[in-house]
Amino acid sequence: QVQLVESGGGLVQAGGSLRLSCVASGRTFSSNTMAWFRQAPGKERELVAAFSWTFGRIYYTDSVKGRFTISGDNADNTVYLQMNSLKPEDTAVYYCNTSPASEKLWGQGTQVTVSS
Repeated sequence: QVQLVESGGGLVQAGGSLRLSCVASGRTFSSNTMAWFRQAPGKERELVAAFSWTFGRIYYTDSVKGRFTISGDNADNTVYLQMNSLKPEDTAVYYCNTSPASEKLWGQGTQVTVSS
């Protein structure tokens, strides 16, 4: 079974940091562009960051530039999202997926809550 499992979320004060992990199983994703998405209450899911194993290109949405870093470990089939200087508006459920996203790969996500 191919799946992506997110972890690392939690409750943190504004200005704090968290590191999210996404472990892929069932197959390798080394030929895909991998991404982190988030969905805040009452809002649509949005693309936060993405990178290509093959081309090394990286994308960040404007609101997280300079604060978040996406990276991956091909050997462990794991994608990370290092989040620094967190703000209350970063509060959301964070998901990893390919980019473009595959409906079959949406997991449970991991909750990030940033208190002011």
